[in-house]
Amino acid sequence: MNAIEEPSGYSVSLCHTIGLGLEAFLGMEKLNIEFVPVTAADRFEAITNGKIDLLCGATTVTLSRREKVDFSIPTFVDGAGVMFHKDGPSSFDQLAGRNVGVRANTTTEVSLTNTLKKLEIEAEIISVTDHEKALEMIESRQLDAYFADRAILMYLIAGRQVTNLTISPENFTIEPYALAMARGDSDFRLAVDRALSQIYRSGVIVKIFRQSFGNVEPSQSVQVLYMISALPN
Repeated sequence: MNAIEEPSGYSVSLCHTIGLGLEAFLGMEKLNIEFVPVTAADRFEAITNGKIDLLCGATTVTLSRREKVDFSIPTFVDGAGVMFHKDGPSSFDQLAGRNVGVRANTTTEVSLTNTLKKLEIEAEIISVTDHEKALEMIESRQLDAYFADRAILMYLIAGRQVTNLTISPENFTIEPYALAMARGDSDFRLAVDRALSQIYRSGVIVKIFRQSFGNVEPSQSVQVLYMISALPN
């Protein structure tokens, strides 16, 4: 959400632009887009029961999730990182005995648990409902660190213009993102992929990226993702 409580961010901007593409492809004068709030726990159920048509969020593609829903061509690739106070722990191995936040019901939560276990670090894992709440908790020192995808952490810091927090340089996972939709609707998936491919080929995706992440340029790996994911007509 932005300052006036409207949906915002990279995936939301991408879905807005996809909507414009669908208007053109379908020959519609105006396609009404309604953003429906979902949680990490109920987002896939919202797709399968028809509550939403397209999941516009940071959603990692996994084989187990593909048993339930379909996905578009890739929209992003990221890795999990850790956000710290600049005067607090400066590396993952300094989190022993600390409160570490993570969003519940996500692949990142599983990754955090596995990483702590692998490194034999005993930290208190605090589940949070959303990223904005986590930012409030880390700023108020209820959390010593927050574990999330690096792009999300960058967005949180840029959006609030926070100066007392920093992000670890390490990537602890690889997270391929795409937009989720109901299984079996090949025509809708084709229309979404067609719109995404046009967004990538035209360079509009770079403008969306800059607007979302505070004029930061896409990394080389993300630029390659856009290039190889854009399907020819």
